[in-house]
Amino acid sequence: MSRHNRSYLLRRGLLGTVVAVGVWSVGLAGFAPAAVAADVRSRQWYLDAMGAEEIWKSATGKGVKVAVIDTGVNPNTPSLKGQVLKGQDVSGAKGDETDDYTGHGTTMAELIAGTGAGGGLKGLAPDAKVIPFRISDTEFQNENKVNAFDMNDAITAAADSDAQIINISMANDFYGTDERKAVEYAASKGKLLFAGTGNSGDKENKPQYPGSYVAAIGVAATGRDGRVAKYSQHGDFVDIAAPGSDIPHWCDETFTAYCDGDGTSFATAIASASAALIWSAHPDWTANQVLRVMFESAGRGEDWKEGTVSTYLGHGIVRPGAHINRGLGKPGDPNISPITNKPTGGGSSDQAAPSKPSAPASSQAPEGKPGADAAVAGSSTKTEDDSSQLGVVIGGAAAVVLAGVAFAVVRKRRSV
Repeated sequence: MSRHNRSYLLRRGLLGTVVAVGVWSVGLAGFAPAAVAADVRSRQWYLDAMGAEEIWKSATGKGVKVAVIDTGVNPNTPSLKGQVLKGQDVSGAKGDETDDYTGHGTTMAELIAGTGAGGGLKGLAPDAKVIPFRISDTEFQNENKVNAFDMNDAITAAADSDAQIINISMANDFYGTDERKAVEYAASKGKLLFAGTGNSGDKENKPQYPGSYVAAIGVAATGRDGRVAKYSQHGDFVDIAAPGSDIPHWCDETFTAYCDGDGTSFATAIASASAALIWSAHPDWTANQVLRVMFESAGRGEDWKEGTVSTYLGHGIVRPGAHINRGLGKPGDPNISPITNKPTGGGSSDQAAPSKPSAPASSQAPEGKPGADAAVAGSSTKTEDDSSQLGVVIGGAAAVVLAGVAFAVVRKRRSV
């Protein structure tokens, strides 16, 4: 049933009488396999809800490059022709970054920068460009000889590329020091790294990585009603939210039809595209300024207490139009992180830029927007230290155990 166990931030419906229940998995099949590209734009409800046509009169993402770390990006779909730049395959398997083995990465690229040509998906930032970095998911790893550290390598390569924004719609259950350092390195290079928080909010709600690292921007998902989705994971790792339910996506690697599905994968791509719009309107801003404006202009409920951050929606739901068309949100200090409120060297969550890395809860999500009991005062409360996060793997034969954990991280990766 499920193709991949690398936690795609995407939901898949089961066949038969349990379709309405659905499960979260890496698979890309959705609820409408008979859908055709010709009507896919009419199903992109969030573009209308966000006032995209009005935004595009002032900002389209032009001049901004977004790294998509995923299953690969097919540059030959009608919507992506001319939109995909040279990237890199870091999976270590046969093929290159244009060989999308599931269709997931191509969907993320279209949601960000698709032109809508040929009846395909229209990206929220249609003039942005995409740089693909292909990594492996669990099934791909089981079928091919791969690079066990491809996520770390991809983040580092993206950090060293021309991309200003890094989109990661894949995740795993395990904290990793090297992976965290790669994320911090990307932040130190002035990049905005968006990652999905995961799709088990109504189940185990276990933190997902890299979205739960402090230097990453964890993205939750909302539905058509503007409320947090039940499946969207919640905790102090949530920084912002974006539409993630009932989103069209490529059904599989054949690129013959779009299906509809749910997941923080989609929300992450839409958040990345929102950042691209704001950055294209203000090309001289730093990552800190773009992110601060995203936080300050985000949509919040009337009962949202000022100065609080929700454990379900973070700073709120992305609203690039609120800034671009109405001027909400102020850029502030270019060298102060809006996540930590500490000085950075140009976007990092640390005061000192880290060196280039080497390659080596519980409650159910609410129906509505969270109230005061689901919020915490101040900026993001993400915390991390190796001793607490890695406590479960410290024991007798530490070296052996840690080596096993490093392997397990690779074997459990999925799209979210």
